[in-house]
Amino acid sequence: MSFQQQTVFITGASRGIGKAIALKLAAAGANIVIAAKSVEEDPRLGGTIFSAAAEVEAAGGKALAVQTDIRDEEQIAAAVQKAADRFGGIDIVINNASAIQLTGTPQTTLKRFNLMYDINVRGTFLVVQHCLPYLLKGHNPHILTLSPPISLQQKWLSPHVAYTMSKFNMSMLTLGWAGEFKEAGIAANALWPRTTIATAAVKNLLGGDALIKMSRTPDIIADAAYFILSKTNLAYTGRTFIDEEVLAAEGITDLAKYAVEPGGQLYPDLFI
Repeated sequence: MSFQQQTVFITGASRGIGKAIALKLAAAGANIVIAAKSVEEDPRLGGTIFSAAAEVEAAGGKALAVQTDIRDEEQIAAAVQKAADRFGGIDIVINNASAIQLTGTPQTTLKRFNLMYDINVRGTFLVVQHCLPYLLKGHNPHILTLSPPISLQQKWLSPHVAYTMSKFNMSMLTLGWAGEFKEAGIAANALWPRTTIATAAVKNLLGGDALIKMSRTPDIIADAAYFILSKTNLAYTGRTFIDEEVLAAEGITDLAKYAVEPGGQLYPDLFI
């Protein structure tokens, strides 16, 4: 599948999973819009919109780096306009930006609660809303959201109810868009990993180097995203995928290459 002439608007793509997806699609010829906040590198996180853009260009795609805080509607609108001005439209939206706080109700401050809902829910909604006029005219248009399958079992909700609900809201938005935009030919799906993924968030917030060693690289999400976005005529829409099942449908069942520590134990993701 070639993504030549397709423009992909990715939130939070300066590092981690977002950047991995950007590089995968860039190698297939896509134009990549990196809509993220980082313009100066944080040593704990690594990467900026400019370093990511340079890697996209090196991978074979065309890049546009736009500093964007998706909590700010004016910044979203400006980023979308810059993308359309530069590349002529937007064909794919990838909702990757997300905030995490794994705390119970007493420990979750209002500031952190608002942050998760402003980014994960409100920001995701606004990005799609502003990109929609271009998606309606896009080539094989897709919305892909990095969020988990919805399960209302207490074991997923009770440890960190605010965060869980914000991620389930992202999936609900995506499932709703699949129905709302079906007649317009816009596919909408969610994607989530079976295991933890080796990102700065996992290292800094969840389990340090020990958990990184029990994780897979972001490349597994990038490859799964590539296959989802390659589908035409709404072959995939209204689905909440796990990365492994996407790859299995393509005949890829040996996933050893994705492990940070080959042959080591893998740690299941929060919602699996």
